[in-house]
Amino acid sequence: MKVKKTFMIIALGVLVGGGGLFLYLLRAHTYLTDDPAACVNCHIMGPYYATWFHSSHGRDATCNDCHVPQENFLKKWAFKGKDGTRHIAVFVTRGEKQVLRANDQSAQVIMNNCIRCHTQLNTEFVSAGRVDFMMSKVGEGKACWDCHRNSGHSQSSLSTSPDALVPYPDSPTPQWLRNMINKK
Repeated sequence: MKVKKTFMIIALGVLVGGGGLFLYLLRAHTYLTDDPAACVNCHIMGPYYATWFHSSHGRDATCNDCHVPQENFLKKWAFKGKDGTRHIAVFVTRGEKQVLRANDQSAQVIMNNCIRCHTQLNTEFVSAGRVDFMMSKVGEGKACWDCHRNSGHSQSSLSTSPDALVPYPDSPTPQWLRNMINKK
């Protein structure tokens, strides 16, 4: 009985320690913030970060301001967790496309956030009224990006900003291991 208990404690320690190391290497803690640099943990997001940084939205909006629901705390974090899990699955299975596009659920969130931030512009100056994403899907209006394609960031290709300075995170590989790898 004592051997079984000891084995279970060791196994639990390895599982918790390995899981903690895995989350550290993924830089999972950075996703708990609204810092746009967290999005660059995945190198594929570099061009999107660079073009956002140099856009008008780079001064006033973070990635989360546009890409996650803002109605309430629970909706924001539930969506962020679900969408983040989907991103991990796509990237780990190498299922990403050359040009990233939002799925319908993400597109609806993005358009709702466009409308939320630009309500005065839409109602007073443009007289567009309220058109939501689902209305645009059935031809009863246009989505914001139908006219403002590169407003938040360029979406034309992953190669749109090949030499842009992007704050890629430092490698979590310990220096002693990097030295050992480089000697070979």
